[in-house]
Amino acid sequence: MRITELLTKDTINMNVRASEKEAVITELVEGLHDAGKISEKDKFQEAIHRRESQSTTGVGDGIAIPHAQTAEVLEPAIMFGRSQEGIDYASMDGQPAYLFFMIAAPEGQATTHLDALAKLSTILMNDDAKNQLMNASTKEEVIDTIDAFDDSEPTEDAVSEPSDRPFILGVTACPTGIAHTYMAADALKKKAGEMGYDIKVETNGSAGVKNELTDEDIARAAGIIVAADTNVQMGRFDGKNVVEAPVADGIKRPDELISQALDTSRTPYRAEQSKKQMEGEKGAKGKPSIYKHLMNGVSNMLPFVVAGGILIAISFMFGIHSADPDHAQYNPLAEMINFIGNNAFQLMIPILAGFIAMSIADRPGLAPGMIGGLMASTMGSGFLGGLIAGFLAGYLMVGIKKLLEGLPQVLDGLKPVLLYPLIGVFLTGIIMYYIVDPPATALNDWMNTTLSNMSGSNIILLGAIVGGMMAIDMGGPINKAAYAFGIAALSANNPEPITAAMIGGMVPPLAIAVATMVFRNRFTQVERSSGPTNLIMGASFITEGAIPFAAADPLRVIPSMVIGSATAGALAMAFATTINAPHGGLFVALTIGEGRLMFLLSLLIGTLISAVLLGLLKKPIRQ
Repeated sequence: MRITELLTKDTINMNVRASEKEAVITELVEGLHDAGKISEKDKFQEAIHRRESQSTTGVGDGIAIPHAQTAEVLEPAIMFGRSQEGIDYASMDGQPAYLFFMIAAPEGQATTHLDALAKLSTILMNDDAKNQLMNASTKEEVIDTIDAFDDSEPTEDAVSEPSDRPFILGVTACPTGIAHTYMAADALKKKAGEMGYDIKVETNGSAGVKNELTDEDIARAAGIIVAADTNVQMGRFDGKNVVEAPVADGIKRPDELISQALDTSRTPYRAEQSKKQMEGEKGAKGKPSIYKHLMNGVSNMLPFVVAGGILIAISFMFGIHSADPDHAQYNPLAEMINFIGNNAFQLMIPILAGFIAMSIADRPGLAPGMIGGLMASTMGSGFLGGLIAGFLAGYLMVGIKKLLEGLPQVLDGLKPVLLYPLIGVFLTGIIMYYIVDPPATALNDWMNTTLSNMSGSNIILLGAIVGGMMAIDMGGPINKAAYAFGIAALSANNPEPITAAMIGGMVPPLAIAVATMVFRNRFTQVERSSGPTNLIMGASFITEGAIPFAAADPLRVIPSMVIGSATAGALAMAFATTINAPHGGLFVALTIGEGRLMFLLSLLIGTLISAVLLGLLKKPIRQ
């Protein structure tokens, strides 16, 4: 399939009107809907945003490739958009994006079109193609340019005969397997050629594994680069020099990854125990693998937490006892909303544990992890017990799979449907019942009692610590640790920590927005244009809106944000404000919180402190 079968005149926008990321996504989605390529544009746009939340699709060099593979796609398509002024798209290189390719891939259908999408990613690595697309004056010229650079079929790497040139292997994979997978592969191949090395790259895309590495390739390789945001087969690399990195690093810094792959002083990878775990080292972004497993659980748990928690909180709007049939405040609608919310909320801990275990042991870890999490939820160890259950079940399943490797091949079909779940659930359940749950329940009860009895300076200090933690890395491990603590306390009916976490997470983007408007000469034009966006993100409790500013100037931005967030968290506790929901920002604080005016005052003070500090610390930019 050629790319121009997916990119037609109907899906080309030569002059994008949007001036910010959210608006350009909406405009491109509208174009796909108007062309009859997608059915429900709202659901498709939600899928685009889910992909953006995993990592930006602004790949740098002026290009963004938002994409999604969903059931709302009626037929595979590419929507092209061009902005002459450029749009701040939170790109990997921090530069504006000018060319946009929104990829719409259908779910559960034939995947022949994915080869065309892979070829598009390759074309966009070509400077000549990008220049011609930027200078095209008609839709026909855009199509002709793409067609001219479109090879008829994607080709596999030609593996060179053994030579004196170092031979490197690569594996690339991204969550959707559409764009970043192939762009990382092309960037690695291009840079290796420039550096004088031979390379072969395996891609783990939506259409399956392409250019698969052989045992002979692995034996020959001097080093192996795994640039992936999803799990890939790692056992085959035992004893080799393996570099693990996010797929974005394969695009942004292929030269560094190649140099590491050829560094003979590095400790060889061991299949039975990740190098990161064995040595306590951190990955390319400073995140240990235990964090990756934890975040897999947290990210899959959040939809249940947010939906369930907010629905429960909404039911309180009818009265705190409105779901109780025996109380004077009883309201049937509130009871129904509360019932739905409670069912969603009760799945929080099993989902957390199940997906942590699945991240460690792949699919066999899901059942024992969820059962362990359910036991933690019902026996009283709560969020803490769920965390332990997830890691326990995951590593248990790794050992069980290893022990069952020696069984006759005829039993292979029984392993995933009978042996793995039966043994895994049984052993996880026994350990949770007799060993984990009793002390974890006691510790959980102590923590909840301590939180309930906190008052005065203690609760104020807690608010300052939790609020400040939310602003240190703005979505990173410290932020997530504070948020997880807040959720755990909220599930035990202690809303103070989540209140401090929410207000602390709202301050950074709001303060950035205020600073860009008040201290305009301290920021670039691109930074000033993102101010209104940060207002919305801050009000919605999306801390990540401040990340580009923190990345560009961490020594000034981060301390300013931490001080303001810690102050807001401390004030919120001092004023005895509480929010009975895990997410939503002002949209829930003003409707289902206690001490609404004091919450607003705390937020305003924290925001102004951070904004003023940032404005004073930053120096004017010479125009």
